[in-house]
Amino acid sequence: MESTLEIRKRIHEFIDIADERILRIINGIIDAEEQEDNYPAVPDWYYEKLEIEREKHLKGETKSYSWEEVKQRLMKDYDL
Repeated sequence: MESTLEIRKRIHEFIDIADERILRIINGIIDAEEQEDNYPAVPDWYYEKLEIEREKHLKGETKSYSWEEVKQRLMKDYDL
């Protein structure tokens, strides 16, 4: 059985070459899903993971960076 990551990759690759008919079918599926009452914009598992990481941060168990540090690092990494 394919992993979620493998399925996502396969779908992304397929979308890039799909014809209009297939794109309209997929778009219809997305529209139908978004109409569901229980359709989450962000899945619950993501909020759970975010809360775990937040707790680690508040306890000082993870490193954090200021926005300026992030910008400087990106500028350096991309020679900007």
